[in-house]
Amino acid sequence: MSAPDVQHPRDDQPESAVDRTPGPTAPTSGSGTSGAATLAEIARAAGVSAPTVSKVLNGRGDVAPATRSRVEELLRRHGYQRRRGTAQPAPLLDLVFHELESAWAMEVIRGVENVAREEGLSVVLSESAGRLSPGQTWVDGVLARRPAGVILVLSGLDPAQRAQLISRDIPFVVMDPAGDPGDDVPSIGATNWQGGVAATRHLLELGHRRIGMIGGPVGMMCSRARIDGYRAALETAGVAYDEELVRAGDFHHEAGYAAGLELLRLPEPPTAVFTGNDLQALGLYEAARELGLSIPADLSVVGFDDLPLTRWISPPLTTVRQPLTEMAEAAARLVLELGRGKQPSTLRVDLATRLVERSSTRPPSEVPPSEVR
Repeated sequence: MSAPDVQHPRDDQPESAVDRTPGPTAPTSGSGTSGAATLAEIARAAGVSAPTVSKVLNGRGDVAPATRSRVEELLRRHGYQRRRGTAQPAPLLDLVFHELESAWAMEVIRGVENVAREEGLSVVLSESAGRLSPGQTWVDGVLARRPAGVILVLSGLDPAQRAQLISRDIPFVVMDPAGDPGDDVPSIGATNWQGGVAATRHLLELGHRRIGMIGGPVGMMCSRARIDGYRAALETAGVAYDEELVRAGDFHHEAGYAAGLELLRLPEPPTAVFTGNDLQALGLYEAARELGLSIPADLSVVGFDDLPLTRWISPPLTTVRQPLTEMAEAAARLVLELGRGKQPSTLRVDLATRLVERSSTRPPSEVPPSEVR
């Protein structure tokens, strides 16, 4: 077995021989089986040397894939976790996006950068290329970098990836989780259901009754919550939910355009549409222009997110403000607190959304203003 590389002195530090699994902490609950094991014991079980196990822990590439897999399985089975404080993290925050190229992502980056600047940290950006979990190459890079924390946006970790970060004592937080992250995973979100209610209620109070909805991906938790809020507001107002007026999108401009054309070409088109995000609202604007409709005279539109561009389009967009920058700041602060051994009072935090009224909504043309509730 080869000796440790002298450029990686952490491979044979004393902590490698004495680390034991600590009691469970907030982000690691359920991550491994009971029983503590030293690194040396795991090495014996795997049939390798302790420096080899240390290489695996440190994300080194000079370990055979079969050996790496065997060691990782033993680390997961024993719930191994490096003792906090035995290795200093790099002054980095890893920020991972489901998709990176959007104005939405820029608001999140700004929030994480704000905290990183205060803490003297740098930010590493990654994209999972539309996957709900980043690939193993990304995980290997994180293990090698050993950042102060990982923030996953609209993404998550599979059980094996979670176990790998936990075993290296690398804290992680999920922001705006795509699915249910689990009760033991720290996460920062927004009140999406309340936002859907507020958007739809605003249109109802203006007098609209045929209100369309262009949601996001059906499997994404935030999208489902906004649609559920839309439906709840309709039913509370005594307006029947009509599936014909609902379309699924993907949070992109093109989806808003395509779904908008479908809705506006119905025999009885909606007089107002709530879109699952601002980018889809922009697509709907384009569809309305193509069909010769005026916003808000012929069609009222409400978006979701309150991206900066919504103030400058014509007409300025009424939208639900999702505090993206504040959410990102909260996620960054939470992951740093976890890295310092602080346990939050709650692992799930949802920041409040609020309706921002602009010029894209008004009473429907067939309803006199005096009759609007």
